[in-house]
Amino acid sequence: MDIKTLYDANINNITVAKNAYDALFTAFGQHIESWQHEVVDRLTNSHWTGTASGHAHTRIQFLGTELQAAKQELGLISKALSDAAEGIAAAQSHLVSALDEAKSNKMTVAPDGRITWDNDPNSANYAGDKADATAQAISKRITAALTEADHADQTISARLSHLSTNASNGTGLDAATAKSDQDAANALSQIPAAGTDPNSVKAWWNGLTDAQQQRMILTNHDKIGNLDGIPTVARHQANLINLQRGKEDLQRQLDGLGPEPVKTLATLNGQSVKNPAYDEWKRKHDALDDKMKGVRAIEERLGKPVDADHPPTFLLGFDTKGTGRAIVAVNNPDTADNVSTYVPGTGARVGGSLRSDIERSDLMVASANAANKKAGDPSTTSSITWVGYEAPQSIFPEAAWDGFAKAAENNLHNFETGLRATHEGKPSNNTILGHSFGTTTVGYTLRDKGLPVDNVILIASPGAGVEHASDLGVDPSRVFAAQGDKDAIKYALPEDPDNLASNLGNNVAGSFGYNDNPDHHVAFGRDPSVSQFGAQIIPTSPGTDHSGYWDQNSASLIAMGQAIAGKPIS
Repeated sequence: MDIKTLYDANINNITVAKNAYDALFTAFGQHIESWQHEVVDRLTNSHWTGTASGHAHTRIQFLGTELQAAKQELGLISKALSDAAEGIAAAQSHLVSALDEAKSNKMTVAPDGRITWDNDPNSANYAGDKADATAQAISKRITAALTEADHADQTISARLSHLSTNASNGTGLDAATAKSDQDAANALSQIPAAGTDPNSVKAWWNGLTDAQQQRMILTNHDKIGNLDGIPTVARHQANLINLQRGKEDLQRQLDGLGPEPVKTLATLNGQSVKNPAYDEWKRKHDALDDKMKGVRAIEERLGKPVDADHPPTFLLGFDTKGTGRAIVAVNNPDTADNVSTYVPGTGARVGGSLRSDIERSDLMVASANAANKKAGDPSTTSSITWVGYEAPQSIFPEAAWDGFAKAAENNLHNFETGLRATHEGKPSNNTILGHSFGTTTVGYTLRDKGLPVDNVILIASPGAGVEHASDLGVDPSRVFAAQGDKDAIKYALPEDPDNLASNLGNNVAGSFGYNDNPDHHVAFGRDPSVSQFGAQIIPTSPGTDHSGYWDQNSASLIAMGQAIAGKPIS
């Protein structure tokens, strides 16, 4: 598709053709009704019997089925033409808008897309000192419009070619074929259910025209934004709407609480009597306010001007149900060479530490970039903060129970599979990185579902549900683990009482030199940071506690970046 072809496209001709097929569809339906009344009904009421009658009735019934199939196929041609008009019109509108902007900025767009302008500050047609950046932005819009038109053209051409072939070779008269074609057409407007295989979701999305995709984003943003297999940019657009709607809903709920009640009702025997209404109001208020802080953290990161320290950010998931869901990507994972998903642990939610979790993704991208730069590698990196599950909100009793990790397995598996489905070009080098209880979530998913990742990083782990790195289904040489010298996670007691007794006995014996292979069990399996687990150890700086692994210039942050970038740990 070139600029002139799209600019000159006469959408009205497609609409006229569509209307003609509508008229043909209506007339054909009327002929079927007449045939039913004049032929089928009369024959049925004729009381004709015998062998010849049986053959005639069978043939007429079969012919009726063929006519209905043909009518169904005619209707699908009309729908395809309607989608074609809509898709090409949208692309044409985007092209015209870009060309108009070029004209308003005193620029000329050549038929091949090259943009020229006057650089003389003394000229009446001077395009300004920011002309180069403006021209680049306009060029991208033109390219996007042409790509959009190409996609619409190819998609509709394939549909019309299929229906035309059916009509010419007679397969369109088959009821099963017509039903299959109708189901395929219906599927274009039916959003796959949550949990659908992301590869199927991506195939469905690719079958939509650009105009249909945009309509889905605008009218079904709550489903599209959180559906694995939808490309990053589309999810981001949908989730910007979800974020605004969620913020408005939280504010309505806050306003609906009314003014703060009095804390105490009276004084009895010198003691204040608490007001139950205040306690209930405060509980609800604090929970809503915490989520609102999470919303503001996302808004602030999305709104930061793009620079070396703050790459572009994409919102891949958001809702406020339960403790909330937030998936934020630093850089586009669909186009990055290295893609890391960071799964935080206890306390992860929309609110809480979400701001610092997103900052950790920024730091890991910067660290990976530094590792690449040192190696002379131009590869790009995306780091995703994945709060896509109900994480435990307390160390005890919630984080002492592995049910939260088990409940997250399907969500994490689908998300990682979706990253593979939507990635463009050469497959990326993918890393899954968990912190604290997040490592348990990661480990359980790897163990029970498998994940399409190249590297696994377990930071401050209370156990990943396995005894050895090889049990995670990933090359053990690409499994990394770290535990700081001041991190209390090493004291996380085993959930299984049998492991507790065995662990204490073996470790005590090991400390006195009586056991060369102590169990080293923590809450959910063997400690990944011990040699018996078989992971590659990530170095940590002296004094590293449970949250210190991302401190600037720390040994652990440098090593995480190297692992994410696929470089040797130094």
